[in-house]
Amino acid sequence: MSLNIPLLKEICEVAGAPGYENRVREIVLREVTPLVDNVSVDKMGNVVAVKKGSTDKKIMIAAHMDEIGFMVTHIDENGFLRFHTLGGFDPKTLTAQRVIVHGRKDLVGVMGCKPIHVMTPEERTKNIAITDFFIDLGMGYEEVVKQVSIGDPVTRQRELIEMGNCVNCKSLDNRVSVFVLIETLRLLKSHPYDVYAVFTVQEEVGLRGAGVAAHHIEPDFGFALDVTIAFDVPGSKPHEMITRLGEGTAIKIMDASTICDPRMIAFMKQTAGKHKIKWQPEILTAGGTDTAGVQRSGKFGAIAGAISIPTRNLHQVIEMADKDDILATIALLKNCINDIDGFDWSH
Repeated sequence: MSLNIPLLKEICEVAGAPGYENRVREIVLREVTPLVDNVSVDKMGNVVAVKKGSTDKKIMIAAHMDEIGFMVTHIDENGFLRFHTLGGFDPKTLTAQRVIVHGRKDLVGVMGCKPIHVMTPEERTKNIAITDFFIDLGMGYEEVVKQVSIGDPVTRQRELIEMGNCVNCKSLDNRVSVFVLIETLRLLKSHPYDVYAVFTVQEEVGLRGAGVAAHHIEPDFGFALDVTIAFDVPGSKPHEMITRLGEGTAIKIMDASTICDPRMIAFMKQTAGKHKIKWQPEILTAGGTDTAGVQRSGKFGAIAGAISIPTRNLHQVIEMADKDDILATIALLKNCINDIDGFDWSH
């Protein structure tokens, strides 16, 4: 199997800040509708695609559609924009980066801040803050207010490219998982339980969509799909790496919002071994995923875990993942769905 790079590119490059996932949702609906028995959009905007199995047990798989972004909070008298973050950003990665302001029409802007040439010696030693930035649209106030309003979302502008055996783009978090879930649905032929493939909203601002979906679905089993940190670069220590690129998909043990069910961890390890899928363990001590919503929001909870794609430069302007790790994630998810009724879940 090879990756459908044109589809991955389309999914990653499209804009979809938290609460404004409509462009991503259109692609998801186009791709999944022919692959499932039923598809719907709930009141929050989650896409719920159902592929029926042979029993009435339910598997929920969550992949969030939103990306970290911004919201316009102020337009000054010279046409410069101030903004609030939607999700977590590393401020140092924003300097002089292009963004897209989604007003009446899409406008390219540039993140600006005070030039180093005019900084005082004290300012040069300080870490730059998000509040030090503004967005420059290259237009004056009168032109800007014709197109931009307070509350308009802003996203990063970066195209997907291939580098070695990797893909590099903005919003691999978490569009690569959206892609993985679509491609897994494409491969499923017959499976024991009903599969609820849920493309969730507003994960980056508090796992909001997954909780609503799990509350409605009440799954017996749950999987979240997301990226995780690969800090396998110069300057890192072995205990800091979390995961490494090229070492396989990651089976989550815990993150800051979830301790995964030991039964699910054991099942995923067993499935990876049975099908000779390369994998690595993941313990993420800071940051959470939709796993928490899937695990805890149904009436009786769910036996839940997560499959993660190792990613460098996470929550920065560009992110990078290995193609083989993405393929391993698809393979593990597909085989977990197919083999889930053959595992002893009693202990």
